[in-house]
Amino acid sequence: MKIVVFAYHNIGCVGIKTLLKNKFKIAAVFTHIDNKNENIWFESVADLCAEKNIPVYAPEDVNHPMWEEKIKTIAPDIIFSFYYRNLLGETILNIPSHGCFNLHGSKLPAYRGRCPINWVLVNGEKSTGITLHHMTIRPDDGDIVAQAEIDISDNDTALTLHLKVAAAVPELLEAALPLISEGKAPRVKQDLSAASYFGERKPADGEINWNLSPSVIRNLVRAVTRPYPGAFSFACNRKLIFWDVSVSEEFHDAAPGTILSSSPFTIACAHGAVKINSGQVESGLLMSGNQLAAELKLIKGMKLGPMAQLEIEIPLKFLNLILKKTFV
Repeated sequence: MKIVVFAYHNIGCVGIKTLLKNKFKIAAVFTHIDNKNENIWFESVADLCAEKNIPVYAPEDVNHPMWEEKIKTIAPDIIFSFYYRNLLGETILNIPSHGCFNLHGSKLPAYRGRCPINWVLVNGEKSTGITLHHMTIRPDDGDIVAQAEIDISDNDTALTLHLKVAAAVPELLEAALPLISEGKAPRVKQDLSAASYFGERKPADGEINWNLSPSVIRNLVRAVTRPYPGAFSFACNRKLIFWDVSVSEEFHDAAPGTILSSSPFTIACAHGAVKINSGQVESGLLMSGNQLAAELKLIKGMKLGPMAQLEIEIPLKFLNLILKKTFV
């Protein structure tokens, strides 16, 4: 059977390797050009295709009529999508005789959309999964072919969970591929009442809200820690990135964001505190929390938070005096 694959990231590489291992003929692969502003820590689909002598393309818009015609000319029997970042249009979805299948990094119908691995950590979930499903023009909406559940440990980060998900892909695919080849892929309807959808996360979404609880802040940190951009806050005009934090047992009555101690480096939040185990000034050197506080001369009573809140406020009486002098 002739296959066209849309793939990116580690899971894209795992998917392609699994197809090749199971003797599927991949006629072409469509991937993405790496974003120069993104930390590229994962394997390259393009490099893998070059190694395996598979034609590879990276169009800006795969749904352009030129590329639609290209795929029609290839005439694939099956299309697979493994962590490809763009939706495929109806024209492409209607090309293969044996259907189009997408591999999504959650246990659908929960966590449809972008960045499911990061989102489940942000939200403190104890388990997630992977789902192979029939593709439709709506994201992650089609009938389920197969699923696997993946436990999330308290120490998982986005990287370790991503590796867990990638490791679960071959077994899931190998069980489903014979049925897909025979045109007998299962169709289990998604329970729309249980569906949830999450959008793309941006680096700015990593800003810490100290008014949240210690466990919520820790979940954010582990969801966006290395190799992702990191959770951050500001001390005056300095952006501090925190790579590892833990929940502190320290009791306090300080306002959220207040430094309770510089050694250990501990910051107040709602209903508790967090201890900074490692961090850095933006574009600086990663170091222990204690060293970070010492290097920056951060002491008990200082406050962290959004930059706008840390700027010097003009007392109201002086503001009124300025206005009076200006307009009289």
